[in-house]
Amino acid sequence: MAAVQGGMVDAKDETDIKKEPTSDGFGNNHANDARVLTASPGSSAAAGNNKPAAGAPEEQQTLLAVLQFLRKNKLSESAEILRREAGLPEEVLDPKGSDSTGSGQGGSTEVDGEDASSLLSRVTLPTPGGAKAPSKAGEDQPDVNVVLSAYSQQGDPALYEVYYSGLKKFIESVLDCHRAELSQVFYPLFVHMYLELVYNNHESEAKAFFEKFSGDQECYYEEDLRILSSLTKKEHMRGNETLLDFRTSKFVLRISRDSYQLLKRHLQERQNNQIWNIIQEHLYIDIFDGMLRSKSQIDAMSGSLAGEAKREANKAKVYYGLLKEPEIELPLDDEDEEADNEEGKPKKKKPKKDSTGSKSKKQDPNAPSQTRIPLPELKDSDKLDKIMYLKESTKRVRLGPDNLPSICFYTFLNAYQGLTAVDMTDDSSLIAGGFADSTVRVWSVTPKKLRKVKTAADLNLIDKESDDVLERIMDDKTASESKCLHGHSGPVYGISFSPDRNYVLSSSEDGTVRLWSLLTFTCLVGYKGHNYPVWDTQFSPYGYYFVSGGHDRVARLWATDHHQPLRIFAGHLADVTCTRFHPNANYVATGSSDRTIRLWDVLTGNCVRIFTGHKGPIHALAFSPNGKFLASGATDGRVLLWDIGHGLMVGELKGHTDTIYSLRFSRDGEILASGSMDNTVRLWDAMKAFDDLETDDFTAATGHIHLQDNSQELLLGTYMTKSTPVIHLHFTRRNLLLAAGAYNP
Repeated sequence: MAAVQGGMVDAKDETDIKKEPTSDGFGNNHANDARVLTASPGSSAAAGNNKPAAGAPEEQQTLLAVLQFLRKNKLSESAEILRREAGLPEEVLDPKGSDSTGSGQGGSTEVDGEDASSLLSRVTLPTPGGAKAPSKAGEDQPDVNVVLSAYSQQGDPALYEVYYSGLKKFIESVLDCHRAELSQVFYPLFVHMYLELVYNNHESEAKAFFEKFSGDQECYYEEDLRILSSLTKKEHMRGNETLLDFRTSKFVLRISRDSYQLLKRHLQERQNNQIWNIIQEHLYIDIFDGMLRSKSQIDAMSGSLAGEAKREANKAKVYYGLLKEPEIELPLDDEDEEADNEEGKPKKKKPKKDSTGSKSKKQDPNAPSQTRIPLPELKDSDKLDKIMYLKESTKRVRLGPDNLPSICFYTFLNAYQGLTAVDMTDDSSLIAGGFADSTVRVWSVTPKKLRKVKTAADLNLIDKESDDVLERIMDDKTASESKCLHGHSGPVYGISFSPDRNYVLSSSEDGTVRLWSLLTFTCLVGYKGHNYPVWDTQFSPYGYYFVSGGHDRVARLWATDHHQPLRIFAGHLADVTCTRFHPNANYVATGSSDRTIRLWDVLTGNCVRIFTGHKGPIHALAFSPNGKFLASGATDGRVLLWDIGHGLMVGELKGHTDTIYSLRFSRDGEILASGSMDNTVRLWDAMKAFDDLETDDFTAATGHIHLQDNSQELLLGTYMTKSTPVIHLHFTRRNLLLAAGAYNP
């Protein structure tokens, strides 16, 4: 087994290393297995009686899990000793008892990504320790829900600086190849040691420790350290979201076996139990065999709130292929004088559309089945729109390094209401803006003005059988270039048009998502589920479904005809700042302030990919038209490229000097456009970035990446605005690039 929390240690190591107390109690319900099993036999609480072990249900379930595991592995003698020490009746060793062992931890024996057997194996490996370790179970504080109780171990506060300095000196003295890997432990150790000092009321020692070592941490943890510096008393720790996140989610470090053995040996020789205990309690060491990673490889993947993603998190099968589009017959009777010519063109171009990822004759082997999730049936109006799309596609400009797109910029002038979100319809006929004054405004960017449907009384007078009934139902008296939608009670942060252009979604600080009709320009539904601001929302490529993400750290999947969410995607450790549907609508990508990107399966609700590497909150996501790749942009000014199938970072585009708020692939996937707060639009050669990939089996298995520093080669152009941050980008069906932002004098 390559990945273990703290690694597997042999019997001698286990007994030698644990001579000091580790933890006073269970950390919380989600981690109590880990807390029990990593506790030392010689704990400071050992003076108490062991009998109460079976008292609390959580403790009893943990003990039963251990007993069942021992019995299953034919270690009946150890199981009997443990049973007697815990004061449990003989019946607990009955096989029927196994049913109850899995229910204490939210219906699963999985603990922080490790299954119960991998955790328990660390107890049973050493023969002497197998009987002793669990005897700690009954000596903990009764309140197992207090997350912070893990910090109450009473080490000598004066030695914390000595321990940390000693480890720092050791890591700085090892070979360069090991130093890069082992340096990863500095930050999580620093945070947990500081919190331990604060929790145990050693305020002056904590302050001195922080001042001495905070400057040594990587620059991308600066914001986290600023928040940490404000926690100077035990009372401050309760209710602090960032701290609770850090405490409850194990910080993941990916280290080679050689480097891990080096660290373990050093801590054993120095009897440095304080640090060893923290590593076992709060860190997840993802050990891999083979070549060590370089400093640049580690830096590329680090920076998130909880370390790197475990390799197991990116092993699930992802159906990233595109759905087969229905065949649509092109009618002859609605063509103009070029009917025959136009009729033939789309048919000839269909193979070309296969390369763009929007049309496919054969079912893609990597695509989900057509019926994997229920999708809305095509209406007649949708079929007409498909025909228009095919016609437009015949006139599409083929982009490339020698043929860059024209860029048309929509500048919002005098936007004193504060422009906070922009979206455009797929056919580029409408543009909508969300504003800080809680309004949504919709503009027509074609000569065709916006009109409302006539009143019910007027509609009764219309001939329903006439050919131009759709035109007759519109009220010309209401025609105008723009419409203003009122209803939200806070700034509008997200906006999204439906594919059929009949609706627009808006999400707001008021915690709601609203669905507006573009026929009546009224609010049809207010979706209430988020308790805090909703930062983003987006319609599915097929309509009907939409996703929202907010300050409550979860993304929600909705259907327009349900007032309750269909799925709740929980796992991020901070605000969900941006959301994006995969082109096949079977997956949703979310970017977060925890500096990670997650890919969720719409069908199961499971997280199937976790991507780490950004050094700041993520504000932009874009899928390539063929569904194979994902681009992300963040406050660190970098665009990162991800291979969805392999679960790997495959590119890094550097050039922007401020937050990236918008990303968009051209219709054929050859160009990636990025828009930033640095007032520029940059164009990148996406085809070259993806064609140069080398994702061999070794890379996929270890997560090693070899990023070429070729941003300048891939940068095709930089286009400055006068003083307008770029907050939205959109490629028209003919590959003209549209950009939008509010002038900032």
